[in-house]
Amino acid sequence: MTNSADRPLTTVFVGPMAAGKTSVGRRVARALEVPFVDTDKRIAAEHGPIPALFAEHGEKHFRELERAAVAAALAEGGAVSLGGGAVTDAATRALLAEHPVVYLTVSPEAVARRIGGGGRPLLAGEDPVARWKEIFAARRGWYEEVADLTVDTSRRPMRTIAEEIAVWRKERG
Repeated sequence: MTNSADRPLTTVFVGPMAAGKTSVGRRVARALEVPFVDTDKRIAAEHGPIPALFAEHGEKHFRELERAAVAAALAEGGAVSLGGGAVTDAATRALLAEHPVVYLTVSPEAVARRIGGGGRPLLAGEDPVARWKEIFAARRGWYEEVADLTVDTSRRPMRTIAEEIAVWRKERG
């Protein structure tokens, strides 16, 4: 699906780590026949692994790279999955104001099942689920601020969730 400027319809996915932004975003992209962009994957491809970026340059530098990646992805159009912390940056939130944003939320219990692989620098430590809860509590208001639609991914198949979001996006035009 394209908009009047012949650019693919844009749908942005935000939410905490392990909410399913990439899984759902990919499925929505297929359903809408638009490109899919995961801004974290794009940053890693261009600048190296995200944990190394955090360690070597700090979170502030990473958020600057992230803002640029988000701006580029939004300009291209399609289904765009943002990293969990992208909404912490006011300028990134401002970029989202002109696009439909889906906030994927998830329960701590579902997160505990999903985060086994590691690779999430902000969850490093002895109790990653407790750390996830702290981070989510700090960011929740920003997710809600930018969201046009909120969907809980804790207990339903990603395929079903993606189908519902694709229908919602088509209805928005």
